[in-house]
Amino acid sequence: MNAPATPPSAESLRAALAGLLDGLPPSRAAKAVERLIANYRGTTPTDAPVLRDRSDVAAYAAYRMPATFEAVRGALDALRDAAPEWVPGTHTDVGGGTGAASWAVAEAWAEEPPRTTVLDWAEPALALGRELADGAFDAEWRRERIGTALKLADADLVTVSYVLKELTEADRTALVTETARAARAVVIVEPGTPDGYERIIAARTLLIDAGFTVAAPCPHSGACPIVPGTDWCHFSARVSRSSLHRQVKGGSLPYEDEKYSYVAATRFPVTPTVARVTRRPQIRKGLVQLDLCGPDGLARETVTKRHGPLYKQARDAEWGDSWPPEQDG
Repeated sequence: MNAPATPPSAESLRAALAGLLDGLPPSRAAKAVERLIANYRGTTPTDAPVLRDRSDVAAYAAYRMPATFEAVRGALDALRDAAPEWVPGTHTDVGGGTGAASWAVAEAWAEEPPRTTVLDWAEPALALGRELADGAFDAEWRRERIGTALKLADADLVTVSYVLKELTEADRTALVTETARAARAVVIVEPGTPDGYERIIAARTLLIDAGFTVAAPCPHSGACPIVPGTDWCHFSARVSRSSLHRQVKGGSLPYEDEKYSYVAATRFPVTPTVARVTRRPQIRKGLVQLDLCGPDGLARETVTKRHGPLYKQARDAEWGDSWPPEQDG
């Protein structure tokens, strides 16, 4: 496939989304988004497509694709840090809907993008995803029931983003087990909520039991040091707000922060970070406090001006970064 004139990026995705809601009354788009938000915040999994028709899909795409893209991009960046020489040739986006994760994968390996297959049970989502991605990256869009009966073709990379919450526990287990069978690398992303983190930990355990090594965010493949019920591991990605975001949420800021939890695991050797910043660094006069997850568990490190160049690096550190910074890249 020839390289697209405009490579996949957050900007080109927003450009593709521009005008998507033309002809759809703003009140209808807002109501569709509100219903989808209520569904995703609910506690009962569904075995039917969440996106019912084109207006649902258009509202979902305009409202959620940029946030999903940024969250998946954050997870992929961490995977690439742990395996900088690895380039996937094939990619399967399970439950990919309109293809936000596929945009992120195409951007991550823009010089040599993998051949992508997007699987979803909602035909309107696939149709719109195909339309949005026209010319941006090479993909096949295929309707599949995401559940215990799903059989995946072997792929270098499988992504599962914001899907597990929609499934029953049995379907979640079956899906993660199937991704482990089919993939060389798996990236799973869920909302950065306590229950999203619990689903990620359950998936992480299944992947490790299947012989995978955790590449990110964890610095090891051992047990998570967080005591269940006391906290949860999650990260944050900044997302430019669209007019639909502002209409639905009534916010005035030009951005919002998408909280997400994730795991990236591989069947090939990786070099995980020594430690990872697990909270927004606390900058005080003359010092920076970093909450870290390392091979020995959770710890807080204080970096002061006496540490010289490390102090400036600590001031520049962001939530989710590797630490120490020499491990980056």
